[in-house]
Amino acid sequence: MTRLSHLTLRNFLIALHDLLATTAALFAAFYLRFEGGDAFYDRLPLLFQILPYFLAFSVVVFFVFNLTTTKWRFISLPDALNILRVATVLTAALLALDYIFVSPNIRGAFFLGKVTIVLYWFLEIFALSALRMAYRYFRYTRVRRHARSDDAAPTLLIGRAADAEVLLRGIESGSIKRIWPVGVLSPSGADRGQLIRNVPVLGGLHDIEDVVADYAKRNKPIARFVMTPSAFEPESHPESILMRARKLGVIVNRMPSLDSGDTPRLTAVAVEDLLLRPSEKIDYARLEALIRGKAVIVTGGGGSIGSEICERVVAFGAARLLILENSEPALYAITEKLAAQVTAAIEGRIADIRDRERVMRLMAEFKPDIVFHAAALKHVPILERDWSEGVKTNIFGSINVADAALAAGAEAMVMISTDKAIEPVSMLGLTKRFAEMYCQALDHDLAAGAARAKPPMRLISVRFGNVLASNGSVVPKFKAQIEAGGPVTVTHPDMVRYFMTIREACDLVITAATHALGTVRSDVSVYVLNMGQPVRIADLAERMIRLSGLQPGYDIEIVFTGMRPGERLNEILFASEEPTREIGVAGIMAAQPNEPPMQTLRKWITALDQAIARDDRATIRTILQEAVPEFGSTAA
Repeated sequence: MTRLSHLTLRNFLIALHDLLATTAALFAAFYLRFEGGDAFYDRLPLLFQILPYFLAFSVVVFFVFNLTTTKWRFISLPDALNILRVATVLTAALLALDYIFVSPNIRGAFFLGKVTIVLYWFLEIFALSALRMAYRYFRYTRVRRHARSDDAAPTLLIGRAADAEVLLRGIESGSIKRIWPVGVLSPSGADRGQLIRNVPVLGGLHDIEDVVADYAKRNKPIARFVMTPSAFEPESHPESILMRARKLGVIVNRMPSLDSGDTPRLTAVAVEDLLLRPSEKIDYARLEALIRGKAVIVTGGGGSIGSEICERVVAFGAARLLILENSEPALYAITEKLAAQVTAAIEGRIADIRDRERVMRLMAEFKPDIVFHAAALKHVPILERDWSEGVKTNIFGSINVADAALAAGAEAMVMISTDKAIEPVSMLGLTKRFAEMYCQALDHDLAAGAARAKPPMRLISVRFGNVLASNGSVVPKFKAQIEAGGPVTVTHPDMVRYFMTIREACDLVITAATHALGTVRSDVSVYVLNMGQPVRIADLAERMIRLSGLQPGYDIEIVFTGMRPGERLNEILFASEEPTREIGVAGIMAAQPNEPPMQTLRKWITALDQAIARDDRATIRTILQEAVPEFGSTAA
């Protein structure tokens, strides 16, 4: 019934065409079989009697096999198979009509006959296909003509044939404009000498200079390279391709991953493309099931992580979204960015999570289902200098958010933590670890409390490492240094970090929430995202220099400046006293919490509050070291 309600005039015109085609095929089969003689004309009266019923049945068959609702512009192999199915079903119907109903009951002999039925099958396929294929070819040639004439840049596609074919389809459909593919360079030897949608494979990746020079001699200079996902695999040496393109003066773009779900479109090559770590496969249906129709609050919603979480919860169908942000420009930017979204009621409010009364009031008014707590101070050297500010925001702010979410009746609060919270050596890690312990203790107490009408709120912490291109990460810093001509500064040649893209990190944060809110309450409340192998910061700097088409050590120097306060060479995923658990969710590991009782935590919180009021840094440090005894134990 839903499909019928969406039919348009175009669908009825397609159905009319198919009815006329079926009628023509049926009469042509009779005419060819009986050669237009007396036998043909003798059968016409009965044929006209049968025809209305057969056409009515045909309309149903067209609709069932989607012929009526398929756009001719994009007709493809699945549509051709549907035409074969329709012709076969209608042919079988004629066979049943002739052998079961007409022959024994009306004529006493076969009315259609085997030859007529076989002829009809072939003619029906031709009649249904001919105009569709002609229209498809017309649109194909017109798009190619426009693509070639509208200031299109002669382009080489870099990557295997399967990836290039998807890009060529995007060009043919008109979704990718202003490029004209003249050839493909593939890392696969099996692709050499082949044509892909009429575009030749000109050679391998080592042939870039020769192909560019050849087209320059023919006065058809190559203006652009488009790197497909396979061109970023380690064996393709993507940095080498970028450096060679820079020397040749050719613009380089990339096509999004074929698994991303995005519409194929050209984008700039980014450092994320050179991490050479495949992203985790995300179960988006699972995320949508959690978020759809829910009321969601995101604290720190204007930051790099918070803003991405806002975009994702809107994309997954949240009914209402409240963004809490302390920075007015950041709040304005994210609310403007989401303004075009009509699926959710979006509201942004200026609020500091340190202001307990305001946070409590805003959450009580909004009544959230889920709270994502992304607000934090997170720059390591700054927090080493300004201890008290880190305590106020990362500890007391987090306590305020957790208490407000509980008072407002939320189902869950998800705190964005950091891998630096494990055996911390910095104030960032230390304050985040304390906030984790408070959430874990509150989650434990709620689970142990008396039975309620609904399940108690879950409080979980999700730890991940550095997020590429987030505010304060090394990527924007390196980019600025490269643009300034160098040098690129790295603290230590052996320093390694875990890296993730913002999208991947936020999707896995929401995935962790789906596990915490499962039908069976889990005894884990600390989740760590699987970030693969750590990346040497020096290697990252070299890749970014090559991404810019320059040579490390020649065009741009890398200078080692020495480790800063609060830094260590390697990050840790789990503390020694946190036993890990397998939760059966790809991309996420979990640990059983190891927190002091809430009574002890509240004693420390009271003492911290008093020390903050006196600006007594010695007492602050003593309390935090007592709460987190492993603080500084693994300093490098």
